[in-house]
Amino acid sequence: MLLGYNTNGFAHHDEFDAIELLAEIGYQSVAITIDHGVLSPREDWRSQLRRLRLLLQRLGLRSVIETGARFLLDPRRKHEPTLLSTDPAACKRRVEFYRHAIHCAAELGSDCVSLWSGVWRPGQAQAQTSEVSGATSNAETMRLLAAGLEEVLNIAAQSGVVIGFEPEPGMLIDSMARFAELLTLVDAPNLKLTLDVGHLHCQGEVPIADQVRRWAPRLVNVHLEDMRRGRHEHLMFGEGEIDFLPVLQALADVGYQGGIHVELSRHSHEAPEAARRAYAFIRPLMERSRASHG
Repeated sequence: MLLGYNTNGFAHHDEFDAIELLAEIGYQSVAITIDHGVLSPREDWRSQLRRLRLLLQRLGLRSVIETGARFLLDPRRKHEPTLLSTDPAACKRRVEFYRHAIHCAAELGSDCVSLWSGVWRPGQAQAQTSEVSGATSNAETMRLLAAGLEEVLNIAAQSGVVIGFEPEPGMLIDSMARFAELLTLVDAPNLKLTLDVGHLHCQGEVPIADQVRRWAPRLVNVHLEDMRRGRHEHLMFGEGEIDFLPVLQALADVGYQGGIHVELSRHSHEAPEAARRAYAFIRPLMERSRASHG
């Protein structure tokens, strides 16, 4: 296991400064969220990518690429467009963004590109169908997602890149059960799992350690933050309800070797201190989990 941090928690920092700070604290991996100013396909990202590759190599850091920026593709609608967009041009924009993310991951040697399903908005289909039942809507939207994801997986396979799919509360694939349902429609050797510990607790998918053990063969990326039951709010460690030691012990037990990335985007106003506090909380627990496993 490698303790890491997501750059979305350093929204007010230059990305290179943020990565240097994280390495100084002791983090061993970085989850790079593509956003305005950070490898944005709208900007001069190629020179930035070269600098990032050299920086990660110099600091000895692993990485993953995250694609969950809120308003990168549409300044008016959060997280839009998605693979669920019924407008073909809008859906293509999302696929092309993933193509860009996959290229960045390949150049950096990242462990994966992490992505999610998006939100199904029934109003999108009103122009195409006069009546959409719940069952029909679910079947059609799942097939729509599977088709888009299959295209992305094929693009990633050509570059030798792994996709880490993240169930996200409020989205079409919001739980591990829904992820399992998706796997009946689309699967590939490079389709893995980004597991968010807080999301599991939020939605009552507990014990979390059992979920870790069940999905261990798929695990490629882990997100970590504290959270309360029934409330999707990323909290500083100790401010929520999660007992992290059993989770970390389960990750050690299954031999997980990837990054465990702290995700505290709403703490960007105090990013250096938040990163230090998170490290001071999690690192001793990681050492205890390794000691008990050994």
